[in-house]
Amino acid sequence: MRILRLLVVVQCTLSALAAEPVVIDLWPGRPPGPAVELPAEADLTKPTDPLIAGRRIIKLGNVTTPQIAVHRPPANLDTGAAVVICPGGGFHILAYDLEGTEVAEWLNGLGVTGIVLKYRVPFRDPENRGLAGLQDAQRALSLVRSRAGEWKLDPHRIGVLGFSAGGNIAGRIVMAGDDRRYPAVDAVDAVSCRPDFLVMVYGAGFVEKDGSHVPPGLALAAAPPPAFFVHTWDDGVDVRNPLALAAEWKRAGGAAELHVFPTGGHGYGLRPVAGQPVTEWAALCARWMKASGLLAPKP
Repeated sequence: MRILRLLVVVQCTLSALAAEPVVIDLWPGRPPGPAVELPAEADLTKPTDPLIAGRRIIKLGNVTTPQIAVHRPPANLDTGAAVVICPGGGFHILAYDLEGTEVAEWLNGLGVTGIVLKYRVPFRDPENRGLAGLQDAQRALSLVRSRAGEWKLDPHRIGVLGFSAGGNIAGRIVMAGDDRRYPAVDAVDAVSCRPDFLVMVYGAGFVEKDGSHVPPGLALAAAPPPAFFVHTWDDGVDVRNPLALAAEWKRAGGAAELHVFPTGGHGYGLRPVAGQPVTEWAALCARWMKASGLLAPKP
């Protein structure tokens, strides 16, 4: 009996270890762009910061070593699809659990590998605040696709999901296509960094300050990948961001699903907020992913 109990404990321990994410540095050396001296990477959340759905969040700051954390679904659910997740945080910090690890857990339940991107913050270039994050995101997409065989992923079902500033990165990586925004450093950069689908939740930075239109530099190329947009009318980030992007998708011959809720504000992630239907967006997104063939069984 003692031996049987020991075996059970060992099996449970191994299962727990197998569930731990694999963390990989994105770059073989120093990332592109100027080196920046910062304090040590840390959770910068303060005790006085507001709670989200009654819980604190991790505000990860001073990121100088960009990484991905690969969260794999249970083998019996694994569809072979994967999503690179870009947390928001205004290019100052990363809402690492609210818009990162909690999202990976939800994707795992759908049979999707969730890959949390820890991109460089705070921003390096005041004139192009999202550049370092975009570079890290492009590198992450290429790295994941280059490992598709090793990780048993479908290289044609690797998408990107972003929130707020992370939504800006996610949208811009689609718009950039295979126009890499840094000099190639190794064989990984020979692999496409174009995502196969996009999910954007309260994305920012896609319209002029007056909300009138998408700036010319952010125009879409032809046939963009399928997209899913979520926003609220009362969000401090102009609702015309997803409206303008949906119009761009239409103009460029792409397909998109758009959900705009009357209330709910900004920064809710996946956490349910009483009386706010927008916080049920994940069920709508899962339905869209299934209808789009993204959750089909692994070939």
